[in-house]
Amino acid sequence: MTDLSDQAVHFGPYCIHPRQRLVLEAGHPLRLGRRAVDILLILLEQAGNVVSKQALIARVWPRSVVEDGNLRVHMAALRKALGDGQAGQRYIVTVAQRGYSFVAPLSIEPMTLPTDGVPQRPRHNLPLRRTRMIGRQALIDALVQQLPQQRFITLTGAGGIGKTTVALRVAELLIGHYRDGIHLLDLAPLSAASMILPNLAALLGLTPGENAPLVSFARSLQARQMLLVIDNCEHLLDDIALISETLLRHAPHLHILSTSREALRAEGEHVQRLEPLACPPATGNRAQALGYPAMQLLIERAMSHQESFALSEAELPLAIDICQRLDGIPLAIELVAAQIERFGLQGLLVQMEDNFRLLTRGRRSALPRQQTLRATLDWSFDLLTECEKICLRRLAVFRGGFSLVSAAAVIAGDNIAPAQVLGSITQLVAKSLLNVEASDDEMVYRLLDITRTYALEKLSQAGELQTTRERHAARCLTLMEQAQGDWELIATQPWIERYAPLREDVRAALDWGFSEANEHLLAIRLTVSAMPLWQELSLLREHGGYVHKALALIDQVKAPCNQLTLQLQLALGSLSYHALGPAPQTVAAFVGAARLAEINQDRAGQLRAVSGHMAVNLCAGRYAEALEQSVQFERLDPRTEPLLDLSVQRLRALGQHYMGHQALARHHAEQVLQRMTHSGHVNRFAHGVGVQYDQNVASLTILARVLWLQGFPERAWRTASQALEMALQINHGTSICYTLALAGVVIARYNGAEQDAQTLQTLLLEQSHKHSVQLFQTWAGHYAGILGEQHLQGLGLIKDTLITLGCCEADEAAFERARSGAAGWCAAEILRVRAEQWARQGDSRAAETLLLQALGLAQQQGALAWELRCAYSLAQLWQQQGRILAARDLLSPIHAQFTEGFATRDLLCVRGLLDELQDKRPS
Repeated sequence: MTDLSDQAVHFGPYCIHPRQRLVLEAGHPLRLGRRAVDILLILLEQAGNVVSKQALIARVWPRSVVEDGNLRVHMAALRKALGDGQAGQRYIVTVAQRGYSFVAPLSIEPMTLPTDGVPQRPRHNLPLRRTRMIGRQALIDALVQQLPQQRFITLTGAGGIGKTTVALRVAELLIGHYRDGIHLLDLAPLSAASMILPNLAALLGLTPGENAPLVSFARSLQARQMLLVIDNCEHLLDDIALISETLLRHAPHLHILSTSREALRAEGEHVQRLEPLACPPATGNRAQALGYPAMQLLIERAMSHQESFALSEAELPLAIDICQRLDGIPLAIELVAAQIERFGLQGLLVQMEDNFRLLTRGRRSALPRQQTLRATLDWSFDLLTECEKICLRRLAVFRGGFSLVSAAAVIAGDNIAPAQVLGSITQLVAKSLLNVEASDDEMVYRLLDITRTYALEKLSQAGELQTTRERHAARCLTLMEQAQGDWELIATQPWIERYAPLREDVRAALDWGFSEANEHLLAIRLTVSAMPLWQELSLLREHGGYVHKALALIDQVKAPCNQLTLQLQLALGSLSYHALGPAPQTVAAFVGAARLAEINQDRAGQLRAVSGHMAVNLCAGRYAEALEQSVQFERLDPRTEPLLDLSVQRLRALGQHYMGHQALARHHAEQVLQRMTHSGHVNRFAHGVGVQYDQNVASLTILARVLWLQGFPERAWRTASQALEMALQINHGTSICYTLALAGVVIARYNGAEQDAQTLQTLLLEQSHKHSVQLFQTWAGHYAGILGEQHLQGLGLIKDTLITLGCCEADEAAFERARSGAAGWCAAEILRVRAEQWARQGDSRAAETLLLQALGLAQQQGALAWELRCAYSLAQLWQQQGRILAARDLLSPIHAQFTEGFATRDLLCVRGLLDELQDKRPS
């Protein structure tokens, strides 16, 4: 076969649609990794023929250099997912010294996709299934039926019994049945109850409230229809029970599937205990024995380690005995099956008889199945070489997946050299003590939670825990420093995919480093280097906690830390700004950073500090001071750093815009966007400059505001929409909030698009809550009219904006700012609003004088939109006075300058007034 593009290929229970890269198992999509699908399609193309390893590698990785080991791991994952070898069925065989061949009978038919066969965009975070389920199908079918009715089910059973495997399979079969998706929360990496709710909130894209956080969080899920899978609950039973009860009480469409070694004893909980896999009896024939799931698992796992393995009639009693001795516990069977190639069934049984009797002695207080699994782990550990033992226990400090390089960095040290690590890790994988997952780029290794707990105990007993944690923290530091460098070089999504999975290990390293009597300097350096991680994930609150800890401890560090202190002060300023706005603490952080940078003659640090202070001044409505600070950038010569120079030009556009110099602001904003286009949009962030937003999003936001003021309402709306679309695409929380607050909502309201404005206000409220950005929560509250003027203290920009939206009166303070020029961009509009207030009070002469002044100021600033409003107000006033021709002659030429936006509110009002003035012209 050479062309399968228009065919459907059938073998065993599978149907393959090559063009769609769709693999169906009994009509349901089978989720496989991209590389695994590539390999399967290539083998199907050459079914019956041998495909060499070199040919496979060349086609699957055409632009990469990979080793045979990478192919082997992907091939093993594909075989496991297909159940190759189960019940004697073979699909892919290895031909020694030559390659691989697809050998199963298959049929080819014209492609007819079932209506529900093409998987929709997944709304879940479930991992790809690595192995086929054995012996649990009836239970899984029952759970799939029960869960929608019972809402809360806990799977219980001894360690290694397969609770997680069953839960994930049930959840996988329910993909598409929950409108708001399926979400997996693994509690294994969490050591404290206080970490549960923040991790759950991050998973669901929400933020727990400050007061009664659990109840408010639960209420925020009220409308969601989703399944929450909570795995490994046993060490946090009481807390998970409370959280589950509260969530289910307030969110009627939420369902929970949890796993634990014991029941949560929560309200509404239905407990389903997992029993061991059924083992064949000592009597009975071969066909009967092979029908028992414990035997099927033993054979399949033995074949995954030794492809030529075949169970002979003479060996059948030995295999039955092994299954029975292991009590049908899946993990124990997997560990033992990994040793069959080494010992053979007869030798393996001798080993077990000799060792299990000793290993279980003295543990009669433990449950029998726990004894069995512990004995199996002890036995497996004792079979390791000394080097393999050291490797396994030191790997226990990893919370998530890790690369071979990371493993070597943490393992290498006393008694073991880096060169020994690869061989030992390969053996640990072969012995099922370490899992390996083949990603597109590299191998990712991972310990099962129960194995990690066991290995961590061994690490502590060996007295190596502290030194290994230190090496782990040092490795995290290296990775975060690498992430900092890559942040400037690679695009957002690949960066997040590469580094976001490290956050659990970074958290663990920081928590260890900041604990009493540990390596504080290492933790402080990690806090600084990990800033991009929290920045990209918009985890401002968590970031703030580590920054405060680092600043509190930095004086205790003996080594000079001026540069670290500067970075922490800058981070504190940004965090304080988003939490408190232009508060004294924010100003103090940036001023302190500027002082440190000046002492150290650090120009880049000075730029960053001054630009942060500039953002504070803008928010406070101190536009002249902000513009003056942008002038300081020239003195500091940002051209020495191209990235800083780009950020500085954007900030210069900001200063010019808010001070009322719209033509200059537009020039600088368009220049930044042009320069970003030429750079391929890679260097997105202001990398340490002040308050960080995506450069494109921020520049488009400024440009949208300028365009509206210059009389281009439709272009302004398109530009604001483009900024929001970009922010949503990169999924950067603070950038989303920034563009919504300063452009999206405002321009929609200016244009009279109230439905769009309401939608964007809701999104701003959601995003600011989700990312704990208190400043923009305040903006959203004012836009929605739920915050009074008492909440405007010190927030000059918000107040100015509300006046231009007609949500707020121009009081004496605002009037004085406008008259003195301090109100910058909106001075003309504030004067107009004030004049209309006077006109309503009957002082027409003063109102006319002020409107003429506002009109002249708008013309001077190039703000055609304000000019139109001023002319409209003045024309209305003159109309009331009978000065029809003067009103028409004033308004008509200004209206004629507009080339678009004739359906927007202001232009519709002006058109209506011009029609009235035309009808009332003197005859």
